[in-house]
Amino acid sequence: MHTLTHQHQHQRTTALRRAAVRATLAPSVHNTQPWRFILRPNELEIYTDPSRQLRELDPTGRQLIVSCGCALFNARAALASSGHTVVVERYPDPGQPNLAARLTATEPTNGVVDPIVALDAAIELRQTNRRRFSDDDVPAELIALLEAAVHEEGAVLRVIRGEDERQTVAMLCQRADAIENLSPAYRAELRAWTTDDPRRTDGVPAMAVPHVDGTAQDDIPIRDFDTHGAGWLPAETHSSRHQCLLLLGTAGDNPDNWLRAGEALERALLEIARHGFAASPLTQVVEVAATRAALRSELSLSMHPHVLLRVGRAPMTPSPRRRRLVDVLDEQS
Repeated sequence: MHTLTHQHQHQRTTALRRAAVRATLAPSVHNTQPWRFILRPNELEIYTDPSRQLRELDPTGRQLIVSCGCALFNARAALASSGHTVVVERYPDPGQPNLAARLTATEPTNGVVDPIVALDAAIELRQTNRRRFSDDDVPAELIALLEAAVHEEGAVLRVIRGEDERQTVAMLCQRADAIENLSPAYRAELRAWTTDDPRRTDGVPAMAVPHVDGTAQDDIPIRDFDTHGAGWLPAETHSSRHQCLLLLGTAGDNPDNWLRAGEALERALLEIARHGFAASPLTQVVEVAATRAALRSELSLSMHPHVLLRVGRAPMTPSPRRRRLVDVLDEQS
């Protein structure tokens, strides 16, 4: 019995360590990777890392927490695919505000399959794709699947429909992008988190962004990450209001909601990748308080919006590097 218990313990620890590794592959704002993990024999804790917060773009820490929610979902999918049941406690300790979640692995699920099992295999496929999308329609069946998946995570996915809504969203995105680019502090922060150094393990690399030369022809601006003039991808991105646009939000607007928004976002992104499509998260419109409020008002939203997704088909792009596991994971016995 002792040997069997020890074997189960080893299996759980191995599954939790793998979950931490999968969590590190999550998307994060400006590829800041603002997380830390503590691994114990039966549990994995996910902490936010305030030292990696974007103080200009994200003063409330909302996008930092959304990013950690994405990491949390990857960990959940990894544990599910390992055959374990997982108990998730979100913000379990008021005395540790940076402790975003604690995952406890229990005995194997004995044949009960969690529907997120299939998404673990899509983690390597998922990428933020800033290329020009093709004119292929996104099937209504996939959009319905995404709406249901996001709902399962306690969030809401609103499809932007009709020319009036599309024009409104495009206009507010342009306004937000212009407001941010007028700020020297914002531009300085952006430069600090973009890089043409292939050895750097965080930030947005030049190989994953379009070259900016004024020929993008975007209705809905893709953030100008080409701060060093070294963007590898084609300049003409044609980010259009006529493409598939999905707005993700939550009923509330506090850290717990932000964490769940991240889980919902990553679940949607993995489903999009699993079905052979690409996604480009666009967040300028929700980063500027005035345009975020206008978005709620103009679209008569009851939810609080967190991210706008552009979905379509596009060639793969290079993936940014990740920090070493030893720099983000603390294993404790």
